[in-house]
Amino acid sequence: MPLSTAARHAAGGPLVSIVIANYNYQRFLRRAIDSALEQDHPAVEVVVVDDASTDGSAEVIGAYGARIVACLRNTNGGHAAAFNSGFAASRGDLVLFLDADDWLYPDAVSTVVAAWQDGVTQAQFRLHLVDGQAVIDTYPPPELPFEDGDVRPQLLRRGRYRTTVTSGLAFDRATLEAILPIPEKAFRQGADGYLATVAPLYGAVTSIDRCLGAYRQHDTNHSAFNDGLAERARWRIEHDFHRLDALSHCAGEVGLALPPDACLRDPAHLEERLASLCTERTRHPVAGDTRIRLGAAGAVASMEMNASLRRRAVQAAWFLAVGMLPRRPAREVLSWKLVASSRPAMLAQLSKTIRRVVG
Repeated sequence: MPLSTAARHAAGGPLVSIVIANYNYQRFLRRAIDSALEQDHPAVEVVVVDDASTDGSAEVIGAYGARIVACLRNTNGGHAAAFNSGFAASRGDLVLFLDADDWLYPDAVSTVVAAWQDGVTQAQFRLHLVDGQAVIDTYPPPELPFEDGDVRPQLLRRGRYRTTVTSGLAFDRATLEAILPIPEKAFRQGADGYLATVAPLYGAVTSIDRCLGAYRQHDTNHSAFNDGLAERARWRIEHDFHRLDALSHCAGEVGLALPPDACLRDPAHLEERLASLCTERTRHPVAGDTRIRLGAAGAVASMEMNASLRRRAVQAAWFLAVGMLPRRPAREVLSWKLVASSRPAMLAQLSKTIRRVVG
């Protein structure tokens, strides 16, 4: 059963575990650990998993002694393996997973605990997007509302709902016991995608529309790929297929069914398919795709998004342009949306204006 009202109101509140997954992030790790130890909630356990780093991460972890639960893996297994190891070493009624290059604000855990209700299985909150120490944006953008409550209809229709990344998620222990271990080969990277995809099958999602932590952007983010648009798109396509396989399996276990074409109603997935096909079509992983078909599907899916009409219309127009323009201008239009550094100065300013207007 999900975390009960009694557990939330027990003396000191529920025990909350913060599981920090680290691999070669020595330069960021201390900030993450300190942020977990500085939470104002009275009952917090900090579990730090080092996934066989080759830098000085183990020494950083060792310096904390008994203040943390250290879990030093002998072999590198990836994101899912680190999550699995950290959860096995934890005891909390609620579990937050924190990537070692991010950090939490002091009231993150207490805010999550206060927002938890009976029947909730997952909480999600916004993060400040930071470059170094400077806040450059909010993730997800504030003009895009979270989808919460019972999100199973969205999951089973398009394989996705609007959520966030690792460091903005919390789960109740009973749900994690039902869905872990995470398949380690399929989710060597992006293990949060597995958790946020299958956990809502077991209860409600609650959203906190505040920034409770910082999501650091830097050159070695796995998701950045150093602006390798085609490589990034192919990885995300493969990751989506792994997520959908997991969702289909878990949905079947609770008596639900995922339509085989769910991904064709997901604008985020269709965007990556278009990016892959436009930029390196000889390496595109999905046989039979055409730009026209993907563009048309993306336009339809965009108009069904949970967003303002103007935002939906702008995104639908973008899909149609990339799908129907000759290849060279189509690639330029594609790059302008997906790689901010490629935008002409005038278009970059226009993009900011459009974001404010259509939010």
